[in-house]
Amino acid sequence: MSAPRPGQVLPTAPGWAAALWDTVRAVLRDPGVLLMLVLAPVLYSFFYPWPYATEQLQRVPVALVDQDHSSLSRQVQRFAQASPRLALRLVTADEGEARAAMARGEIHGYALLPAGLKRDAGRGRGQVVPVLADGAYVLVNKVVLSGFGEVLGTVSAGIELRQLQAAGQAPLQAQASRSPLGVQLAALVNPHEGYGSAVVPAVAVLIVQQLLLIGVAMWVGQRFEDRGRRAEGLRAWCGRTTAFALFGLASAAWFFALIFPFFGYAHGGNPAGAALLLLPFCWAIAAAGVALGAWLAERERAMQLLLCSSLPMAFLAGFSWPREALPAPLWWLGELIPAVPGIQAFVRLNQMDAPLQAVSAQALALGLQALGYSLLAAWALRRAERRPARG
Repeated sequence: MSAPRPGQVLPTAPGWAAALWDTVRAVLRDPGVLLMLVLAPVLYSFFYPWPYATEQLQRVPVALVDQDHSSLSRQVQRFAQASPRLALRLVTADEGEARAAMARGEIHGYALLPAGLKRDAGRGRGQVVPVLADGAYVLVNKVVLSGFGEVLGTVSAGIELRQLQAAGQAPLQAQASRSPLGVQLAALVNPHEGYGSAVVPAVAVLIVQQLLLIGVAMWVGQRFEDRGRRAEGLRAWCGRTTAFALFGLASAAWFFALIFPFFGYAHGGNPAGAALLLLPFCWAIAAAGVALGAWLAERERAMQLLLCSSLPMAFLAGFSWPREALPAPLWWLGELIPAVPGIQAFVRLNQMDAPLQAVSAQALALGLQALGYSLLAAWALRRAERRPARG
């Protein structure tokens, strides 16, 4: 740091409250940082959930290869046409035609009804009905297999009931004989089992982190590019970090309290617990942004470095792939990212109505991160203030 010139009056470092409000005003005057901390959360909150508005993949184009040409195969065809999962686009006796249609992308799967299907079913002999689907698309593959499975299972159940009644059993007795143990499936947290309800609440936490982290690092990096404005105490930077954390709290509240109800996602299970955990979560991100911005001391480098980190963090967070299945080094790397315990905690609190005790491990991780990144920010700020001025 260069020595002050004779007669030069150095500005005194602002206090905590003054630094807080000065930072809020500065963010609102900076178009780039304002975009990251205020406008981008609003844009992302509507743009990202929009493609998942239907929640479930339905009416997947399929074909039926009918080599039996019987009343049973026609019944299968009618059930396939009535299925909400399937859109029957082709009925043919030539399996090669169905394969060609799938290669052209006109259909995503087909079921093969072999010759003699009705004859073997009438004699009580089992018959295999192959169902082939496009495994390159996981969701499409699942819908095709489950859709044809429901169709064939319903038709098979009807055949079994008729055979039991033909043997002399009453209708209710035939139903009990066919299925002595009834199974009733009910999704507790995601009742309609929608894809958006499973993904968006988790990704929202990552969006809050990344936008806050980029915006803070940009603002701090810009400030340290101006070498004449860098001398401030830790009390002032605590006020600035608090201001950044407040922007993160507002962004998270926007998602949790307004966007989730707007799109019909499960929400509000434990709002008090979620609000409590947002404090260390947002502080940890803000402190990490301050540390990164002070270390880089350049506005553009912060953006360049952080833009490519979102996708790896999404995989480390454990909602697209179980964290328990990650290699141990990647699992421990995820423990350094606030969004990782944040996603695990906020999904349980907001969507699953879990008590605060159920996320005690995540709460401890966020508290340690808030402390660790605060110490790291203090070191980075001291280092940046001692850095020689350029030129």
